Amino acid sequence: MHISAGASAHSWHPVMTADTTDPHYWWNWRFSLCAIWVLASMIAASVLIWKHEGPDGERNERAENQHSNVGTLYADEAWRPCLKQVHPAWLLAFRVVAFSLLSALLVIYVVVDGGAVFYYYTQWTFTLVTLYFGLGSLLSVYGCYQYVNKVDGVKVDHTRSNNEQGVYIAPTDEENMNAHPMKKSSVFLEEHSDREIAGFWGYLFQIIYQMIAGAVMLTDCVFWLVLFPFLAMKKYDLNFFLVGMHSVNAVFLLGDTFLNCLRFPWFRISYFLLWTSIFVIFQWIVHACVPVWWPYPFLDLSSNHAPLWYFLVAVLHVPCYAIFSFVIKLKHFLLSMWFPQTYRCLKGT
Repeated sequence: MHISAGASAHSWHPVMTADTTDPHYWWNWRFSLCAIWVLASMIAASVLIWKHEGPDGERNERAENQHSNVGTLYADEAWRPCLKQVHPAWLLAFRVVAFSLLSALLVIYVVVDGGAVFYYYTQWTFTLVTLYFGLGSLLSVYGCYQYVNKVDGVKVDHTRSNNEQGVYIAPTDEENMNAHPMKKSSVFLEEHSDREIAGFWGYLFQIIYQMIAGAVMLTDCVFWLVLFPFLAMKKYDLNFFLVGMHSVNAVFLLGDTFLNCLRFPWFRISYFLLWTSIFVIFQWIVHACVPVWWPYPFLDLSSNHAPLWYFLVAVLHVPCYAIFSFVIKLKHFLLSMWFPQTYRCLKGT
């Protein structure tokens, strides 16, 4: 949602409507009501996090007693592709390419426009997306190492067991029919009982994933559906960086989504709410100390409509998060229909 397009004559530059360092700018009913919206969102988010995440010991205990717990994350879900026939190295390669391109774009942008670009929510989110792919690349490297060692170990054990068993007698059709349900059930239990619960980095990766999912939808949808038509109508200059910041992040994130095995429980919208709330509080602190223009007009507290704008932006988080949740459900539907035998993701996200 960064609107500035450099020094072009057709760029849009926000203007100051009031002195934000004046105490009267803050001590009024408008700021009080906006502060209530922000603090209420943060409190609700914190309650959701405590209820569903909880301390590490409590979380692990819930995971052991209930394998399908909505907040449970297994260690291999951070690096395994959603299809069994896809080698984890492909997901690693995708994340490395994404991290490299996003990092290059971010560095060039900072060099061209300076560190002031981090004054905007878009750059905050874009940086977090870049960190997501950086951490994902490291987890995928570790996962590929684990995968190769496990596959090699399984091959050795399988060969050894075949040599020890000697002659093999195939079961009858009736025995196969009777054994199939028991085998399927035992495989399911074995897969979950042997899997390791994710540690700190795995859960951090999952949390960042769901934070950027909502934040990217928020920035890109507002830009392309609201701001872009207005800027195009006014014939403002839209440079390469402005367009790239609101498109490349979504492309790579959606690509990773259709490859990865991560879940998407709804309660982690709380981290998305906290992310935006921290940005708003950061803006309040900056404007209370320095008389500077607001990066987005709807953050300006001088208008009597400010509480309404803050409330609408808070509500907008729900449909933005729901859009990505719909993408996840669409992925489950399509891949489970096209690859019913090899699709490994859980449907209850």
